[in-house]
Amino acid sequence: MSQYNIAEERTKIEEAARFIKRLLGEHRLDHPEFKDPRVLVICGSGLGGIASKVSETNPAPLSIRYGNIPGFRTSTVAGHSGTLTFGEMGGTPVVLMNGRLHTYEGYAIWDTVFPLRALHQLGSITTVIVTNAAGGINRSFGVCDLMCINDHINMPGLAGLHPLKGPNFDETGPRFLPLSDAYDLDMRKLLFQKKQELGIARPVHEGVYTYVSGPTFETRAENRMIKAMGGDAVGMSTVPEVIVARHCGWRVLALSLITNVSVLDPPASALDENPVPLEHGMASHQEVLENGRVASLDVEALIEAVVKEL
Repeated sequence: MSQYNIAEERTKIEEAARFIKRLLGEHRLDHPEFKDPRVLVICGSGLGGIASKVSETNPAPLSIRYGNIPGFRTSTVAGHSGTLTFGEMGGTPVVLMNGRLHTYEGYAIWDTVFPLRALHQLGSITTVIVTNAAGGINRSFGVCDLMCINDHINMPGLAGLHPLKGPNFDETGPRFLPLSDAYDLDMRKLLFQKKQELGIARPVHEGVYTYVSGPTFETRAENRMIKAMGGDAVGMSTVPEVIVARHCGWRVLALSLITNVSVLDPPASALDENPVPLEHGMASHQEVLENGRVASLDVEALIEAVVKEL
């Protein structure tokens, strides 16, 4: 979508919502106990295993491929299956976005948050839990640590690539949305409470997530800039979804899995006699997926424990 037309966008959102509601209604005919979701969980790279926490019975879940929903784009990134799964997690009605959309896939930023706009039309969601894979900027973070996001830096947004750019959905939220309370304090407290109750030994930090558009991993100089700006982790997602979630009036909890340690050291000089190889510490998407797998069980347990309380 090269130009944003809010009338056309509203029509697309309503069409997608009608399609989802119809399928939910049909599913409910066979499963009368099936309820509309109260919580949306967005699964990041390598974290699709969260779907295993959705009950397979009482009621049976409903999965819908993105490609079957009018207006939805198809997720193209490894580790993102591209499905909506409706069901219950710990007795709480949920919908899982198993895979997200990114601008680096070639989509307009409005397309990446379109699923949230459509799901908002269900009228039942009050909370979103967002997960992602991120590079660690803070030197106290280790690979496979977790970071509960308490603030963010929106690099593309500051430069004009913003999910609220264009005519405002006045019926949903304000033109000028405050974000100083973007990450709900009570939700963050609940996460740390559940970590303690579950006896999870994996470190869980709090910190600032820096959003960049990707798809390239950051250069050494860019990582040093992010560190100087106050960023603790860096990734290519989450912030547009958080912004739209807050525009919809939802509470937000966001959790990053630190899948690699970002390289901060300047490259070796060509004049060095024994330079450190340039590929030393280089990130890869395979590393992201593998480290996501290693820590996924703790992430899944934490998300399930939090959702049970909602």
